[in-house]
Amino acid sequence: MGRLPGIDLDALSAWFAARVPGAGGQLEGSLIAGGRSNLTYIVADGSKEWIVRRPPLGHVLVSAHDMAREYRVMSALQGTHVPVPQTYAMCTDHSVLGADFYVMERCAGTPYRHAAEVEPLGPARTRRISEHLVDTLATLHAVEPASIGLADFGRPEGFLGRQVVLWKRQLDASYTRDLPAADELHRRLVDSVPFESAVGIVHGDFRLDNLLVDNADEVTAVLDWEMATLGDPLTDLALMLVYFGLGASGIDGVSDVSTAPGFLDVREVVERYSRGSARDLSGFGFYMGLATFKLGAIIEGIHFRHLSGQTVGSGYDDIGDLVHPLLDAGLDAMKEIG
Repeated sequence: MGRLPGIDLDALSAWFAARVPGAGGQLEGSLIAGGRSNLTYIVADGSKEWIVRRPPLGHVLVSAHDMAREYRVMSALQGTHVPVPQTYAMCTDHSVLGADFYVMERCAGTPYRHAAEVEPLGPARTRRISEHLVDTLATLHAVEPASIGLADFGRPEGFLGRQVVLWKRQLDASYTRDLPAADELHRRLVDSVPFESAVGIVHGDFRLDNLLVDNADEVTAVLDWEMATLGDPLTDLALMLVYFGLGASGIDGVSDVSTAPGFLDVREVVERYSRGSARDLSGFGFYMGLATFKLGAIIEGIHFRHLSGQTVGSGYDDIGDLVHPLLDAGLDAMKEIG
């Protein structure tokens, strides 16, 4: 039996047989390529397949890789209009894989990342996919957390201010070099924290390649809930738009799916979201600045792990180069509010 990085299939097989309904026999598995944060595997026993998720190897920022939180929010959202995979079992016994992990359904669909993947579908289908992307985000933000048992899932009061502190701490924890633009952006964010919009469930990394889309252009699953919490949902919208901007800039390694013909542009995204959420988007420059700072901190953490030899897979050599244009874009966004 071959071994996969971060997963012992022999130990996992024994645990599966006792804990996962319908499982039995020796498991085989493969690592899903492209994951740059939590590790995702397909495992199968010859008759059925599942997804297993665990934290990355080595240097781990615990609050950003909380398997129990990710498992809890997806379990709570089952039965709502938000499409999520069915969850089966959670393991906190580190004798099995050396870390917390959980098991969920393997859903059908494609996580579109590049324009070249959707362009063959044509502008009309591409537009429909992007509309469903925005609609799914608005649907998530319309869920009342207490109604699905998530009233204590976060501390929404003072959420934006804590986000500024959190991502500065995360950035500092992955220090390998001086980033003067990060220091300046952080200072401006601290000085400009606005009043928050109505409390909702924040995904934390909402973008098209964290969704699965089927052949009918419907969203079948929202994935990668590792940073979910309660707070100001406009942070999700801002982060998604920051991804759009990076993709349009042509930076290598960044999703450019939003540049495909037919895909909603930034103005159309904001208008469609506004119609579905009724949230006040004034003062949105702060949210955009915070989104760039957050994404910069995440990428710097990946850069740290790569330099330490703790990443799995390829495509990390130039990951650190993405941080600089992100921080510059954040400073530009902050000019809107002084």
